[in-house]
Amino acid sequence: MAYMAHTWSINIMARASKATAPDLSKNQRLTVDSIDRLRCPDGKQQAFMRCAEVNGLQVRVTAAGSKSYVYQRKANGQSLRMTIGAVSAWSIADAQKEARRLAVTLDKGDDPRQIARDKQAAKAAARAEQDRAANYTFANLMAAYANELERQGKTSHTKVRAMMRLHLVEGWPELANTPANKVTAEQVADLLRGLSEADKSRTAGKVRSYTRAAFEMARTAKLNHEVPVHFKGFEVKHNPAAETVAIKLETDKNPLKPAHLRQYWQAIEKLPGVQGAALRLHLLTGGQRIEQLRLLVRSNVKPGAFTLLDAKGRAGRGARSHTVPLNAAARTAMAELLALNAGGDYPLSVTGGKTPISAKAFAEWAKAAASGIEWQDLGEPVGQFQAKRLRSGVETTLASLRVSEDIRGHLLSHGVKGVQAASYDGHDYEPEKLEALDTLHRHLTETSASVVHISARVAA
Repeated sequence: MAYMAHTWSINIMARASKATAPDLSKNQRLTVDSIDRLRCPDGKQQAFMRCAEVNGLQVRVTAAGSKSYVYQRKANGQSLRMTIGAVSAWSIADAQKEARRLAVTLDKGDDPRQIARDKQAAKAAARAEQDRAANYTFANLMAAYANELERQGKTSHTKVRAMMRLHLVEGWPELANTPANKVTAEQVADLLRGLSEADKSRTAGKVRSYTRAAFEMARTAKLNHEVPVHFKGFEVKHNPAAETVAIKLETDKNPLKPAHLRQYWQAIEKLPGVQGAALRLHLLTGGQRIEQLRLLVRSNVKPGAFTLLDAKGRAGRGARSHTVPLNAAARTAMAELLALNAGGDYPLSVTGGKTPISAKAFAEWAKAAASGIEWQDLGEPVGQFQAKRLRSGVETTLASLRVSEDIRGHLLSHGVKGVQAASYDGHDYEPEKLEALDTLHRHLTETSASVVHISARVAA
């Protein structure tokens, strides 16, 4: 009986010894049990149990009971303490292996903390590069360029969007998703080559022009204050489109002859409504660009003139004002349009002035008006009628009437070039432009003109 009591006493003492916290004043062999029994002494925020097998390795325990592996030693006269990781995430063997690695690194004279910071910075830089590569692509550069054109009031932004969507985003998605600053001249040339080989040389020329302007905007963004700051993000250092060979195209003007321009006037002279007034205003004011004329707003119409916003050829700059004088006949056409669209801002409109007519609708009106004309035989084919031939026809007619190239340039907003025009000549040329328009009107309405022939089909 005495023997049994003695055995029971020893077992209780053994269990109590097993639950006792390790002595933190001595190095301890790290085991699952010793770590489990580790406690933070009362009154302390944290405590450390040193590993007996690997010098410098410790297990830290906080007052809240959190446990983690740390490595501590002196280097260059300073005490370094680095957290390896939570006890729950690291095995004892892996923690010991990591402690030995840190010891070797310090022995080589390197600071593991700086190495860790460098790795973190490298990862952050890699993530930033991935984000930049995803956001600053060739396709996004062209979208940003189109947005800038729209902000400047240029209607060409719609053509840029349509062409890039069809020929870049849908036509070559791999190139579209390439970072803009990684696009090569050869890749741009291959894009253009594909269009040319598909008998779309004119489209290829336009794509080259648009991409060249977009890359140039991004390339100069850091030094050109007129370029929006977000173009800097593309980090474009060179212009790959500018390195490609220019595409030579035949001029697609094919102007109407002076006699044919007179026939066209006779076809639209009596047309009623917005359609007739718009076509007459267009011709009587010299065949201004349809895209600009259709966007004319009421506030820019004065008794003797109107002002268009001409953004053509002004990449990176705002549209410039182009004033067009109105002679008596043109004032009549303008008055008709203002009266027909009295409730809105746009004189050239079929919605009461709320929205402008489209360029396509205007071109179709002109084509319909010309469809019944039996063109005078001048010894060469007239060719298919297109609205754009009216503008070149006016230029040709004015040239034949001895209106100078300089005055024609001012009237049709060709952008007169040269130091004298840019820096010294401040004359607005309004009287000369009005005189040129009167000369055009006399040609269109002169009594010696042949009467236009309208086909019986159309007349009926």
